[in-house]
Amino acid sequence: MSSGPGADSAPAPATHDSPPTPTPTPASTGRTRKSEMFSSLKVRNYRLFFLGQVVSNTGTWMQRIAQDWLVLSLTGSSTAVGITTALQFLPMLLFGLYGGVLVDRLPKRPTLLVTQSLMALTGLALAVLTLSGDVEVWHVYLAAFAVGLATVVDNPARQSFVSEMVKPDQLQNAVSLNSANFQSARLVGPAVAGLLITGVGTGWAFLANGLSFVAPIAGLLLMRSRELNAVERAPRAKGQLREGLHYVAGRPELIWPIVLIGFIGTFGFNFPVFLSAYADDVFHAGAGAYSLFNTLMAVGSLTGALLAARRGTAKLRVLVAAAVAFGALEIVAAVAPSLWLFALLMIPIGIAGLTVNVTANTSVQMATDPAMRGRVMALFMMVFMGGSPLGAPIVGWITDTYGPRVGLAFGGIVATTAALTIGLVLTRVGGLRVSVVWNSGRPRVLLLKREQQQEGQQQEGQQQEGQQEEELPEAVPSAVSVR
Repeated sequence: MSSGPGADSAPAPATHDSPPTPTPTPASTGRTRKSEMFSSLKVRNYRLFFLGQVVSNTGTWMQRIAQDWLVLSLTGSSTAVGITTALQFLPMLLFGLYGGVLVDRLPKRPTLLVTQSLMALTGLALAVLTLSGDVEVWHVYLAAFAVGLATVVDNPARQSFVSEMVKPDQLQNAVSLNSANFQSARLVGPAVAGLLITGVGTGWAFLANGLSFVAPIAGLLLMRSRELNAVERAPRAKGQLREGLHYVAGRPELIWPIVLIGFIGTFGFNFPVFLSAYADDVFHAGAGAYSLFNTLMAVGSLTGALLAARRGTAKLRVLVAAAVAFGALEIVAAVAPSLWLFALLMIPIGIAGLTVNVTANTSVQMATDPAMRGRVMALFMMVFMGGSPLGAPIVGWITDTYGPRVGLAFGGIVATTAALTIGLVLTRVGGLRVSVVWNSGRPRVLLLKREQQQEGQQQEGQQQEGQQEEELPEAVPSAVSVR
């Protein structure tokens, strides 16, 4: 089964006998990277998809804010708000894998038309109930659960549909731009929702979200079917869920990134718990500081998404390094003495966290056979999204009992430990060794196969003797792919 086109676009095995690629000049490298940041938008079908998601994601963030505010207004209970959030994520936790089985069987574009339409109707129904004054809290509960059920199929379908719109070497760029899209909406959506709620009422925010789905639905209808990459769908058969789990379990390049994202999502990404506790209990600065922390983290996440789009590669060594950096930054933030230092640390934490998410997402997609992609991405999203509701009570208890600094440090320690452990496992499974070589007078840390390590040492000696400096960089790219 195919695991991706090569080291430059996915964590595929290095090819020892492949010819070295020419080393570009610095000037040409800069021009190439700049053009590659938005390269997937040159694809018409993906451009339609992207523009539709810009509008829809903004509406989604508006509904999240309006939904929580409405429940709080109706009940005066933070517990009720928590129940609403749990109901929206519960279907993914319970049925996420079954959603992946359906996605592998069904054509992606018609499936997305159905799921997007259902979510639009949910927003419009809440708008009618709220504007008419007949809304009750159980209506919001039911709407949240309905959106969660649609997400069970919509999420893996959207994730796997990206690979049908763009070429394999554009996949990381497209996934990164999707994340940038979502983070941009995270900055704009809550602000617009706040203006609507305070200006004309909560119901108009629900109406705006319902109408926002016109954009992605129109984009899907306008796509050219002949320009989509053909993907063989899985036939209906018994045991496909078990088959998907066995498929993942037998591939280290799939199971370990999913395990890593599970640990980080469960213990490291509980920022509603961490940031609200720091705003109130540590710095005593209230809701303004909480909003500032979230805004700066969104800025960092958006920056991380754009950097990932510019990088254009998805290697597991990048994933492990970003996860280590994420955990280490959380530990540093845990002991930050001032509000402004803590707030500024939210930017690099957002960059590292988004890099982890995008790199794991892309590397898993590229290493997965197309017929299995729906099930694998459903497992990925179930582990990532379903981990927070499970980890939040644990992290919340630690934060309440021992203080916010201990709670945040705990999340950082778990993330760092998991990243280092899984990095060592991947190194051992791949038969790799750490090697330090000199490139233009600077040290460079590489992960090499044993036979490649000897070759790299010979080339290093040649460089030190004054022979062509281009030989070592040319040999490196085919040796650093980590599985």
